[in-house]
Amino acid sequence: MPLTAVTFELTPAQADLLGDALLEAGALAVDVGDALVGTPEEQAVFDEPGEWDEPLRPIRWQRARLAVLFENAAQAADLVGPALAECAIDPCLAHTTHTVEDADWVALTQREFEPIRITDRVWIVPTWHAPPDPSAINLMIDPGRAFGSGSHPTTRLCLEWLAGVLRGGESVLDYGCGSGVLAIGAARLGAARVAGIDIDPEAVETAAANARANGIAGATFCLPDASADGQFDVVVANILARPLMALAPLLAARVKPGGLLALAGLLDSQAGQIAAVYAPGCRLQTVRILDGWALLAGERVG
Repeated sequence: MPLTAVTFELTPAQADLLGDALLEAGALAVDVGDALVGTPEEQAVFDEPGEWDEPLRPIRWQRARLAVLFENAAQAADLVGPALAECAIDPCLAHTTHTVEDADWVALTQREFEPIRITDRVWIVPTWHAPPDPSAINLMIDPGRAFGSGSHPTTRLCLEWLAGVLRGGESVLDYGCGSGVLAIGAARLGAARVAGIDIDPEAVETAAANARANGIAGATFCLPDASADGQFDVVVANILARPLMALAPLLAARVKPGGLLALAGLLDSQAGQIAAVYAPGCRLQTVRILDGWALLAGERVG
């Protein structure tokens, strides 16, 4: 059955309010993007919760485009007016409406996710695809609610780094494991012991399931309150800049003296400040930048 999409242009704050209100009222989905995409004023946004002092304050769009999906035109007509009123937004705010034809959404979504080459010997492959290189290390990971499908630059940076530093037999901790792709990758690259920690119970379950699907036995995934004991030869944390700073004492303490620590989920502009927080216990430096995202890595000293 065809669906109905309604699109608004408004301020980013209004887009957040209106999108939340329409979801609460029964809209099927919302999507917020830069209304100036494709123009010289387009801005990439790498946002995270919390207030930041410069230079870490996130960029905000000048104007936002809010697209809302409804079951049909009647539902859209019933919900849009009350939601605008609830959010104190002009009820005459201009918007466009169009019909979204029915489709095999599962098949269309799957087409968006192709195998991803990380290095010559490491690929991330959705389970509905045949590995492009059967002789490579193929990590079978499907996109899902847990972060780590391989499409984001930070995941790729971490896997590239692991592929370069692991020699076999190491213990590896993936802090903020999401889908478990980094722990699974470490195991397939020869790590003798891998563990993952995440604050989201669903991520912990997903990571454990992905490990089993990839034939990884003995991997441990848990919440922080039940975290894997001890120190590790290698610790990798692909989260966000602010929690990386807050977690500095904890993460540094999980690295064995002389072991390696890698941090991702931060912008190139944030790398210097975060490296300073970890010094002098860990000597970290930017080892690679991809699409504006940086990977900090180095050795624990002392």
